[in-house]
Amino acid sequence: MSPSQESVFTDEYETETSQTSKLIKKFKETPFVPIGMGGFAAVVAYGLYKLKHRGDMKMSLHLIHMRVAAQGFAVGALTCGVLYSMFRDYMVKPKE
Repeated sequence: MSPSQESVFTDEYETETSQTSKLIKKFKETPFVPIGMGGFAAVVAYGLYKLKHRGDMKMSLHLIHMRVAAQGFAVGALTCGVLYSMFRDYMVKPKE
């Protein structure tokens, strides 16, 4: 195989299977998933930051509150994504 053919196959393979391109494609298809992931990470980071200043609250109770808040944000973002997708598919008529 000549070097020019190798580079064509390598470039094509890298663009189709690179993790970055898959992630960008997924972000474009479903924009609320990365919002949910980011919110989940933000709630966890805030909870870990507040872990020092929880007062007399037990650690297990603080961790339960943090988990519920993080899951609530993620589920809320996914729900908004599903509602947006349904609205786009069924309420706004696509042009044919």
